[in-house]
Amino acid sequence: MSDLELKKNEILSSFQFRHATKDFDSDKKISDADFYYILEAGRLSPSSYGFEPWKFVIVQNQDIRIKLAEFATGARRQLPTASHFMVILSRLPNDMVASSEYIKDMMENVQKLPSDIALGKQTTYDHFLKTSFAVEDDPRVMFEWACRQTYIALGNMMTAAALIGIDSCPIEGFNRAKIGELLVAEGIMDPEHFGVSVMAAFGYRLHEPSEKTRQSAEQVVKWVE
Repeated sequence: MSDLELKKNEILSSFQFRHATKDFDSDKKISDADFYYILEAGRLSPSSYGFEPWKFVIVQNQDIRIKLAEFATGARRQLPTASHFMVILSRLPNDMVASSEYIKDMMENVQKLPSDIALGKQTTYDHFLKTSFAVEDDPRVMFEWACRQTYIALGNMMTAAALIGIDSCPIEGFNRAKIGELLVAEGIMDPEHFGVSVMAAFGYRLHEPSEKTRQSAEQVVKWVE
């Protein structure tokens, strides 16, 4: 078997391995090196126009985890046991419009675009928001569009974790407003720039999962030739 085939098998095996872990072994902790690797998979993820609307908040403080559990019923088993617990924030619409200081800073200081190229990109992006995807008129739609991009980063982090035998669980079972209020009260989230997108737990499984179930390829794939 070629190196390429071995690599493909390894990647598919990691998807077979990964499952939404409900109970983690609280005695097993992810090493700093391994978790930084997972975070790098998120940081290097693609986003629309490369504007990276995310922030990854790692909550290791047990007192804050207890407070989160009050408003996150879907995470009550993971919060006490996960080695690392993440809340992913997403940029608010005021940061994501084409004329915002955040977008200008991204193009100038992160992407390091020449001024004429940046102006062209800003114009194209503005048209995308207002016409092509038409998300700018509705703040909720605009925010959810940015949130969808954070899921790309989350998916990459979960896959990266699975490739080295680390378990994970994406979590949407929480009261977004209450969690946001808590993060603001704790000085963790700036409500002028961020909102809560999704949560995720990482660690090592306590129990072996049941057999993975998925629809067949024929049910989910359509070829147009």
